[in-house]
Amino acid sequence: MVSPHRAANQLWSIILAGGEGTRLRALVHRWLGRPTPKQYCAFVGTRSMFQHTLDRASRLTPTDRIVTVVAHSHRREALAQLDGRGSSTILFQPTNRDTAAGVFLPLTYIRAKAPQATVVLYPSDHFVYPEDRFLDAIRRAVRITESQPDRLVMLGVAPDRLELDYGWIQPDQSFADLPDEPVQTVRSFLEKPDAAQADAALQAGALWNTLVFAAKMERLWTLGWHCLPDMMPLFERLSQAIGGPKEGRALEAIYRDMPAKNFSSDLLQRVPETLAVVELTGVLWSDWGKPERITETLRRIDRRPAFPLTCLDRPFVPLPMTAAEGGLSLSV
Repeated sequence: MVSPHRAANQLWSIILAGGEGTRLRALVHRWLGRPTPKQYCAFVGTRSMFQHTLDRASRLTPTDRIVTVVAHSHRREALAQLDGRGSSTILFQPTNRDTAAGVFLPLTYIRAKAPQATVVLYPSDHFVYPEDRFLDAIRRAVRITESQPDRLVMLGVAPDRLELDYGWIQPDQSFADLPDEPVQTVRSFLEKPDAAQADAALQAGALWNTLVFAAKMERLWTLGWHCLPDMMPLFERLSQAIGGPKEGRALEAIYRDMPAKNFSSDLLQRVPETLAVVELTGVLWSDWGKPERITETLRRIDRRPAFPLTCLDRPFVPLPMTAAEGGLSLSV
């Protein structure tokens, strides 16, 4: 068994910040008067979602073990928001080739430095509160990963409605050899279902996929070769150039041939037997990919958005908080 101290020294964080935020583009343009990817916007308070995610990750790993993936076209926004946040590694993708490339690009760099690493992946467009409980769940996922190195341990959220844009995780059985850990095997994983599939998943007690997970570096690399055989030789080629004078040219070259693959549908959905899931409880979580998700969350915490309400297509009406939410005090 890996000691907690050694495991902590092997822990790396990956932040995915390369998305375009197309579904929020109209709101952001009305608000700021220019196209700005959603992750670089401060929809409430003074920190952007990207900055929240960086600060969150830095509570578990030092900044020199944080690797962020950014679109090359967003270079200026990202660098401005990284100012003063330590010496993390930032990788600029030549072009967006969906989430599988977004995951395996930073894995290639981490593998070159720490092939025995455990990694935690964070999308940069999520709202979570309170962060302490969220980070406790990640620590639990890391702890499980260290004892079950063949498993990719995901965080799932109990749904409160049908949702066709999320992935759904169908839990199966608790781990008999981990009686003190609230973790289950996964029967099936379904990415962006149709309405009938989502309704069946909801009725069966499935969880929403947050795409936050912990896994061993080499296990992810093996799964990449199993599920993405046309992509992995490109990253193997890049790995040979890391640290050398041809690294930049190698990165540009592999992206000219990079297939567009989705990490959830092209990998996770194909290997449910390698997954485990920890339910995220006592945490308000939302993927802020649509204006209505932002406004729904802000209603629940009784906060007004930082953008003018006239930017919304629909009126913003604060809703009464539940008893459980009434005690929330949000630090943004």
